[in-house]
Order: sequence, then C-alpha cells, then structure tokens
Amino acid sequence: MVIPSQENQEKQAAAWSSLIAAVALTAFKFVVGLLTGSLGILAEAAHSGLDLAAAGVTYLAVRYSGRPPDHTHLYGHGKIENLSALSETLLLLGTCVWIIWEAIHRLVQHRLEVEVTWWSFAVMLTSIAIDFSRSRVLARTAKKYNSQALEADALHFRTDIWGSSVVILGLIAMKAAEWRPDLAFLKSSDALAALGVSAVVMWVSVKLGHQTIDALLDTAPPGMEARIGAAVDALPGVRNCHNIRVRYSGPVPFIDLHVLVDGEQTLTQAHELTETIEKAIQEVVPGADVTVHPEPY
Repeated sequence: MVIPSQENQEKQAAAWSSLIAAVALTAFKFVVGLLTGSLGILAEAAHSGLDLAAAGVTYLAVRYSGRPPDHTHLYGHGKIENLSALSETLLLLGTCVWIIWEAIHRLVQHRLEVEVTWWSFAVMLTSIAIDFSRSRVLARTAKKYNSQALEADALHFRTDIWGSSVVILGLIAMKAAEWRPDLAFLKSSDALAALGVSAVVMWVSVKLGHQTIDALLDTAPPGMEARIGAAVDALPGVRNCHNIRVRYSGPVPFIDLHVLVDGEQTLTQAHELTETIEKAIQEVVPGADVTVHPEPY
C-alpha cells in the first residue's frame, strides 16, 4: 500500500515541529541548569537531550517509512517506525541510569548548593507548556494515521510534563528550606526530584518497550482475530473462516485468511465474494491490506 503524500507530509510536519521544539527546550534547560546548579533541571535537560535525539529518529522514521513496497521490502517500510520506537526505549533507559547514579551520588557522598531563581521556575513552566502543545499535535496525528512512531513520541513528551512537575515541586521545597531554617532537610529535595523523574522515565520505558516488542514480533491486537472471524462468518456464502493471520508493517495491517465457500460457485462469483469479504474486514480494521484464499466446501 502506498501511503498518500498528504498523509506522509502531515506526519513529517508533526515530527519536524517536535524536533525544532526539542532543540530550543534542550538548550534552555542546559543553560539554566548550569547557572543554578540544579540537578533536577540538569536531569530534565539530559532527558530533553535524549528527546531531541528521539525526535530526530522519529522524523527520519516517519520520512522513510512512507516509501512504497519494493522488491526487497514486499510489505513496505513501515517497520522503520517500530525500530524508531525501540530506539526511544533504549535512550530512555540510558537516561534513567545516569539520573539515578548522579542523584544517589549527591544524596550519599556530597551535596552541591543549588541556586533557586525565577529562571529555574521559568524554564520548567516553559517546558511544560511546550511539551503539552507538541504531545497533543503528535498524539492527534498518530491517532489519525495509526503511527506507532508518533504515538511513542507523544507518550514520551507527556512524561516530560510529569517529570517537569516533579522538578518544580523539588525547587519549591528547596526555596522553603531557604526561608525556614528548621526545614533544612528539604535541601535534598532536588536530588529526590531527580529520582522522581527517573522513576517516571523508567515506567515509560517499560511501556514503550512492551509495545515495540509486540510490534516487532507481529503480535496481533487482542480480540482482532475473533472480530475478523465473526464479521466474515456472518456473510452469505461463507461456510467457514479459518487460518486468520494479522501482522503490522508500521501503521498498515496486513491480513490474510482462508474461507470455505459453496463449491458450485463460478470463478466470477467467488471473486465477488472475496471482494465482499475484504470490505467487511476493512470495516473492522480500517486501512487493512487483505488477502482472501477461497476453498471449495
């Protein structure tokens, strides 16, 4: 199936806007994190840096996954999107390792003074606003075109919102420690906030990893085989539907199945029935590439 140019352009536009936002946000966080010494902000900056890499991979994946099938890729290039999602999972896990190590190092061995300024809050609030905007655009486009790469990117950036919120809470706690000497224990909140960010990132990594592995192993969505079988068995002229197989190549589902039909049918009648079956399946699974193998009953 050839992906329409309009669809591919819209997906690329969503991925490109995410890439531009990631560049600006990563630079902003690193500068403020270095100036204030906040590990929470630096952890978010590192996370945004990986977001930048992930956004770049997603853009390339969306760009090349829309290529039509060729003699070496008979199902098209849609699996590139699945590989993109896998790379995001690995990047997220790498972020977790660094954040946890640095946070424990600060908590156990030494503490660095963190200067909490209005810039600290400005960068995190800006991050939340940008991540909210781009996650909505990516999620909307992913749902419209059933794109796993954009869906993974959207989920990735939604977790950034949660992580940024945790960092803001840590900064507020540290500011409270400056105002109230009896709350000095809150000075560790920045490192604890960084651990909170890593917990969120790890949760998302596991979720993304599970989805990616399912896609790469051609795992069919739960209940899809039963829904297809019920839709086909209900058609007049179909005696039985069996050997249903489903696999996805990126956003495109490929479905093939065998049906038993009346042996008295002519070749033309059998062909018309297969077209009816294909339409019935496409109502259950929109956009599916369907192959029907009729057998005489």
